Amino acid sequence: MQMACSACLKAERAAKSSLIRRQEWTAAARSLLNTARLMEGIPLLHGLKELEALEKLAEKVGRIDLHTGETGGFDAILQRLYKLSGNTGCEKN
Repeated sequence: MQMACSACLKAERAAKSSLIRRQEWTAAARSLLNTARLMEGIPLLHGLKELEALEKLAEKVGRIDLHTGETGGFDAILQRLYKLSGNTGCEKN
């Protein structure tokens, strides 16, 4: 009797754990979809997401060199982001 209850409890816990994993996966997928929709409509967000990814990569490898294809280095990247923003009321210094 005790073994049957134990097996039942184990099965119940496994089912609950599986349900929680699926709910978390669904929430993560929904979040990614919402982010993609925002980035599709606002190019500036896409550029910022690229910089965020580069930052995370640089933390792991220690150093990363960016080649923009233009002269100016980081300033060229900032200029590109400014152009992507569509000059939405931001004053350029």
